[in-house]
Amino acid sequence: MELRRVQCKKCGKVKQEKLSFLAASPFYTKRFAFYIGKRCESSTIKDIAKEFHLDWRAVKELEKQYMREKLRRAGPPRPKAIGVDEIAIRKGHIYRIVVSDLEKQRPIWFGGIDRSEESMNLFYDELGLKKSGRIQLALMDMWKAFEKSTRRKAPQAAILYDKFHVMRHLGEALDKVRKSEYARLTGNRRKFIKGQKYALLSHPENLTTEGRKGLKLLLAANKRLNTAYILKEQFGQLWSYKSEAWAGKFFDNWKASLKWQRLKPYEKFAEMVERHWDGIAAYCKPENKVSLGFVEGFNNKIRVIQRRAYGLRDEEYLRLKILTCMLPPL
Repeated sequence: MELRRVQCKKCGKVKQEKLSFLAASPFYTKRFAFYIGKRCESSTIKDIAKEFHLDWRAVKELEKQYMREKLRRAGPPRPKAIGVDEIAIRKGHIYRIVVSDLEKQRPIWFGGIDRSEESMNLFYDELGLKKSGRIQLALMDMWKAFEKSTRRKAPQAAILYDKFHVMRHLGEALDKVRKSEYARLTGNRRKFIKGQKYALLSHPENLTTEGRKGLKLLLAANKRLNTAYILKEQFGQLWSYKSEAWAGKFFDNWKASLKWQRLKPYEKFAEMVERHWDGIAAYCKPENKVSLGFVEGFNNKIRVIQRRAYGLRDEEYLRLKILTCMLPPL
């Protein structure tokens, strides 16, 4: 196809004719670019390039055009409830911040240069004062930088700590108890503990028959680990309360049950919960009830994207991948 070249009467420059059906690269149509981008959602760039006899760089650029079009059609974000988390993009504690719209269940921002307060401020500055003022709820982990930025830029928003991050801290406390018990015991008494980390930290429904059998033997053989495991399972009930007062009573009783148990990691965990109680108990209020499953599912999706690509050096490509991973295909 021959593209016409015309001389502009205003500026005197020669310009090329633009056709609406062509992609950013004039060698491909938009329809072909979007088809390639759609195929890249389920296959790797390398496989698509091999199938269509294209250079992998061309496939990558066509997928970028597809993802940018998905973002354009999704429209600008106007969130009322947001989820804030950080992801490591490479080794060496190199982080970026990801913000999601919890109501529409899709990521809306990826950026920053680390996980500092200044990087979090970039999101609110980009969102604007008016839209930031509409945010009613901010779900995050217990990272102080995120909380400080939110209280400064969106003071009307209620801060809610993510259940999965809280339970992760409790899981780490349980694992410390397991390690201390393994170090304390000798000989054959260690065999029940060895290799049972996954069984202790997992939900019973996610275990295989063999895993449940090994867990049952372990809990029967070690009294301290049995107590620690029961306390971990009981603590999960905290998020089922609809009254902050009843949630407070439950936590007080749970903390009181730690007395004389010699579970130091659990005592430190209880102190951490007390320091951050306002952000944990906020979930009891009816207006703060949001789907927490989306947050954990989204985090897993990001890890799959990074693992499938064996690490992404192109940060703009990673940004587009994350921001469009929850959007419907074109």
